Amino acid sequence: MGLFDRLFGKIEEPKIEDVVKEALENIDLSDDSQQTETLESENIEVKEQDGTVVAEENDEDLFEAEDDEETIVESVDEVEVSREELNQVQEADSPQEEATHVEEEAVNQAIEETPQVQETEQEKYDRSLKKTRTGFGARLNAFFANFRSVDEDFFEELEELLIMSDVGVQVASNLTEELRYEAKLENAKKPDALRRVIIEKLVELYEKDGIYNETINFQDGLTVMLFVGVNGVGKTTSIGKLANRYKQAGKKVMLVAADTFRAGAVAQLAEWGRRVDVPVVTGPEKADPASVVFDGMERAVAEGIDILMIDTAGRLQNKENLMAELEKIGRIIKRVVPEAPHETFLALDASTGQNALVQAKEFSKITPVTGIVLTKIDGTARGGVVLAIREELNIPVKLIGFGEKIDDIGEFNSENFMKGLLEGLI
Repeated sequence: MGLFDRLFGKIEEPKIEDVVKEALENIDLSDDSQQTETLESENIEVKEQDGTVVAEENDEDLFEAEDDEETIVESVDEVEVSREELNQVQEADSPQEEATHVEEEAVNQAIEETPQVQETEQEKYDRSLKKTRTGFGARLNAFFANFRSVDEDFFEELEELLIMSDVGVQVASNLTEELRYEAKLENAKKPDALRRVIIEKLVELYEKDGIYNETINFQDGLTVMLFVGVNGVGKTTSIGKLANRYKQAGKKVMLVAADTFRAGAVAQLAEWGRRVDVPVVTGPEKADPASVVFDGMERAVAEGIDILMIDTAGRLQNKENLMAELEKIGRIIKRVVPEAPHETFLALDASTGQNALVQAKEFSKITPVTGIVLTKIDGTARGGVVLAIREELNIPVKLIGFGEKIDDIGEFNSENFMKGLLEGLI
């Protein structure tokens, strides 16, 4: 079964014999006696007066129906009253007057003390992709409302809509061409007939050959993860959250602050280490990043660390220096553990849309990227960039950030993502 069928269910085509059988059953061959039985089954009494059949409604059932209607009306009235009372309470509680500092602190303290409901992975995907799903859905609904027939303008507008949804020019072009073919094949005249097909094609484009390569390459011993990406995309924050996640899973974790040219980056990673209680290897200010990585590798081996995560600089504007630096770091890592790094993760900010795709292309030229960490997906309507990355670069997304909480990061799952992205659009 394909990914689309697993997510949204498969439409079973009715068998021809079932269609014929249903048609025969619907042919009206009833006589007067059958009509009389039908009337009796609907609480209507049939009497014969002067050779004429007269149907009379059962008064008792009619009264009961009227009573039911009154009960429904009363229930509706009660709901309306409840809504009015609720609105009055909300208006009374609304900040018409400025709240005092003490009251604000009390509210914040109450919020902090309220136990948090543990979210499932699918709930995190649904929550974080809400803006993308809602934005795409609104544009799709408006698009269908503007067209009464399937013509060339329909396909041109659809391609523009998909590009605006950050699925990428290549994805938009491929999908539109496939829909043209599908429309001719099915002889589709009405736009709504293609709604399900559009979603199905989006899923098929992402599914490709069904090989996603999303599993992280964990080792039995030391697993070395190298993190690259431009400054400001949430790279260091993602490392800190992952450190917490892996430590909570019982792993021995260590961090390496190899972005030595930014004191703020070293301090931020050190703060994450203190917060989640994992060691952080740092060096002197302006130290050679490779030397700090070497120290971190030796310590990790000596101390029996399970997961070593290395933060690097992200000066993409100076690609030659960055490439030389990353190559040197790679050589140093292999000097200690020849098969490492086991993962080279590129951190991308989903809110930058197509700019994230450009960054992925540039970094893949600089260093071999084995997976993507997609950050800030919850604050943007541009989650469709995952489809563009899959189609144009074929680099798997392996980690995804769902929000600002410390546990708002997890391993990427295609089915959960596509369900969260497209659920409710059919």
